Amino acid sequence: MRDDAIPLLYLAAGALFIVGLRGITHPRTARRGLLAAALGMAAAVVGTLLQKDLVDYRWILVAVVVGSLIGGAMAKYMPMTAMPERIALSHAFGALAAGLVGTAEYYERTESLGVFIAAALMFEVLLGFITFTGSLMAFGKLKGILPGRPTVFSGQQVVNLLLFTAAAIAAVWLVVSPSTKALFPVLITLAALFGILLVVPIGGADMPTVISLLNSYAGLSGAAMGFVLDNKALIVAGSLDGTSGFMLSIIMSRAMNRSFRNVLFGAFGHVDSAAAKGAGAAEERPVRSASLDEAAMLLEAARDVIVVPGYGLAVSQAQHRIREVGEILERSGARVRYAIHPVAGRMPGHMNVLLAEADVPYDRILDMDEINSDFAQADVALVVGANDVTNPAARTQADSPIYGMPVLDVAAARTVMVVKRGMNAGFAGVDNELYYLEKTLMLFGDAKDVATGLVRELEEASRSQRL
Repeated sequence: MRDDAIPLLYLAAGALFIVGLRGITHPRTARRGLLAAALGMAAAVVGTLLQKDLVDYRWILVAVVVGSLIGGAMAKYMPMTAMPERIALSHAFGALAAGLVGTAEYYERTESLGVFIAAALMFEVLLGFITFTGSLMAFGKLKGILPGRPTVFSGQQVVNLLLFTAAAIAAVWLVVSPSTKALFPVLITLAALFGILLVVPIGGADMPTVISLLNSYAGLSGAAMGFVLDNKALIVAGSLDGTSGFMLSIIMSRAMNRSFRNVLFGAFGHVDSAAAKGAGAAEERPVRSASLDEAAMLLEAARDVIVVPGYGLAVSQAQHRIREVGEILERSGARVRYAIHPVAGRMPGHMNVLLAEADVPYDRILDMDEINSDFAQADVALVVGANDVTNPAARTQADSPIYGMPVLDVAAARTVMVVKRGMNAGFAGVDNELYYLEKTLMLFGDAKDVATGLVRELEEASRSQRL
């Protein structure tokens, strides 16, 4: 009975993973997709626990309790604005688990390893420890523990290539001769060091790509672990995770006008000197600023408003106040929509999740391709904390580092309002030409404070009209 149940549970798990992955592609079905994926994981866990090889469940139970407590605490106490950091940390945990399982399997089965299983095991360990340290570096950059700017040194590409080549040679050697145990710690060390050097040259603007790439690495490591352990559910889940993450990385690279070859070798995120000079000149150019009451008057008169959220909105946790601004405008008869760039924030879908958390209706949240042509008819484009993804230089300045990057066509709106703390350049290190247009008004301050002030001004204006 037990032997018959395990394949059925694994089959159900695989089907639920596929249904879950399909569901999370749209906000309306995301909850059902996540529930399906969670049920699939539960089925996979139950199937694994029914294996005959398990003779003692005590340590497994301890691990389940400890893991559940950590996961529950992360879900409850880490705010949605910190979701990118949580995802990076989750990748690190998963990759470390794969690496440690591979290590245990190697020392347990050294003498009986066949070529195929040895190759899968070395692949698992190599990617597992690369992803573990790389994800920790990503977490540190996102959290502010490590510098967000790229950390580069002379000959970095050569060092990275040599490290990866040495790790690959060690892995191949261990496949051919698994009994060379002294080489296994060398493989782990080289992989872990390469993971660090892979991510440190990456700047904050490229975090969406690196997170999806690390997700792919973790998934492929898990799939390899499935072959080592002869676990069908792991193979299916890891393959889905690996391929979807890889495809998403390519999509993110195109959205940011990055070469995927550079992504793979950790060469992206570097800010050149020309860009830095352009950023330094930002303070010398005149801009138009507006007070809260002036901005509120323009918004009150607008009939079509497009809100463009960015990382500044996430940092200040202004999504609820921005939703209130939208609701007040809608009550006065305006149409309000939210434009999402593929790489807005620090990871794919970051802005979608934040707006959904603030109960913004799903049909108001539109991707760049859906809404870009509508900016020309918009009375006001309200940019909240977004920078590089609104820069018209990506279309007009061939010498700009972001030239060719698809951007939101904010500059086409009749009036542009930008909520920003100051005139600092974005993660790409280049000046945003949008700020110097005659139609652009700068609202300087913390996004949440500015949005709260707009709510207050709009409500007062609404009360005055009713009197």
